[in-house]
Amino acid sequence: MKIVNMHRAKSELSRLVEEVLAGKEIILARAGKPLVRLIAYEYDQRARRPGRFKGKIRIDPDFDHTPEGVVRAFEGGE
Repeated sequence: MKIVNMHRAKSELSRLVEEVLAGKEIILARAGKPLVRLIAYEYDQRARRPGRFKGKIRIDPDFDHTPEGVVRAFEGGE
């Protein structure tokens, strides 16, 4: 684990990122007090499976029908 003050980190960010990508742990500190930990982003490597919700989702035939009372309310009626 390596602790780096914020001021130094600003000027050495690219190098610090390379160290994190190489597996090192970097802690950013302000006035010597640890604030945040730099970590590498982990991508979700799961492959997408098209159709995995087939048969699990149901849409009513009238899903796009708006009740008349709602239409009147938007048009300034009741």
